[in-house]
Amino acid sequence: MPSFQLLALPADRFSPLFNLTDSDLHSRGIRRMIVDDKPGYPCRVSLADAEVGETVLLLPFMHHDVPTPYRGGGPIFVRQGAHTATPAPGEIPAMFTHRLLSLRAYDEGGMLLDADVIQGRDLAVSISRLFQSPAANYIHIHNAKPGCYNCKVIRG
Repeated sequence: MPSFQLLALPADRFSPLFNLTDSDLHSRGIRRMIVDDKPGYPCRVSLADAEVGETVLLLPFMHHDVPTPYRGGGPIFVRQGAHTATPAPGEIPAMFTHRLLSLRAYDEGGMLLDADVIQGRDLAVSISRLFQSPAANYIHIHNAKPGCYNCKVIRG
């Protein structure tokens, strides 16, 4: 099985946003929220579901900033005070195991090669299958129902 590694978004990219007023956040299309249910607020920095009572930001994020028709962005959650997760090669964080996921494999130029919708418990096997193609350079994981981006996967 090919090895792989999930890449979380860097905390320092988002931490300054938590110092902004709600008015400033709204002007940027961002909403500050208090988590009221778990699971339901998957953090793209910690790669963990936020706990009830935590503060998160819901913000627009360009997750596939490439000069192809597959350029794309969408909403993500980030937990206040989150540290950037660094899963070990082959490690699947718990937040993925209970979700219906969409996987999208891209070539080096950002063009879509393959895609799949899977149960999160099958994530490792599905990533390995997509990386069997030598042309697959990276994979994006999305939540299948809302379509929100979760993280990037690279070969380990």
